[in-house]
Amino acid sequence: MNRRKNTAAIFAERARVVGQQAFDAGQYVLKLHAPRCAAAAAPGQFIHLRCAADLPLRRPYSILSADAAGGEVEMLYKVVGEGSRRLAACRAGDELDSLGPIGNAFAPSPERPNLLLVGGGVGIPPILFLAARAREDAAANYTPLVLMGSEIPFPFDVTDSSLPFAGVANGTRATMAALERRGIAARLASGRGFAGCYRGHVGGLARQWLDAAPPEQLAATAMFACGPAPMLQDIARIAAQFSLPCQVALEETMACGVGGCAGCSVAVRDDNGGIAMKRVCVDGPVFNARAVFG
Repeated sequence: MNRRKNTAAIFAERARVVGQQAFDAGQYVLKLHAPRCAAAAAPGQFIHLRCAADLPLRRPYSILSADAAGGEVEMLYKVVGEGSRRLAACRAGDELDSLGPIGNAFAPSPERPNLLLVGGGVGIPPILFLAARAREDAAANYTPLVLMGSEIPFPFDVTDSSLPFAGVANGTRATMAALERRGIAARLASGRGFAGCYRGHVGGLARQWLDAAPPEQLAATAMFACGPAPMLQDIARIAAQFSLPCQVALEETMACGVGGCAGCSVAVRDDNGGIAMKRVCVDGPVFNARAVFG
């Protein structure tokens, strides 16, 4: 699991809508039958969808899960414009033009098996995908610890956790029910005062855990994050403070999604301190946090 995917296997296929689940605040989990994408997808990659036949530009959506055996992929999205509004109107049996999976993937290493996974808002999907894949990788013996933040209701069923999460205050007990059932420790953060959540940004919750971790635990920990740029910048600072490796999946507006237009380019530092413009779609979306945020 410690090898990143490249962009060699990008499949164009007619993805059939299996179903959608609606959550508060215009959030949806969309399930598609897209077997070629499902067979190749890895955490951190995304799928590029044409939301309607008369909308020429595709929309990028991070992959939430991929079931190679069933040929299905899931993604979480929020209705913010015409494309996502039309996507929300899709019903089971509808077909969507898709490209995927696109981009590189998170690359954990067995040398640091404690994976502190941080997701914010619509950046939650690749974090959940990575947690699931890490748990399945028995040979690497990964321990995923998931922290998620949102300023709107969470797009999944929330429950109180009975799984220990050392270093986190006892009053912070809210978790994702699906992770709890799989035995993956997780905690939620929000400034909105949701019951059982850490009150504040998810970066503050990550810092709380890291402050309490003994040196030997920190030496075995790596951070992975996806979310809005201010959150990722905060996570990058925290990782640097604790001398932890950190990978971030960037969120960026994309037109072509396959590297042709370069409209999603960001400045990235190389190993020699120079700066190069990299395309989030194909050079990313996963980057070393220090290379992007210094």
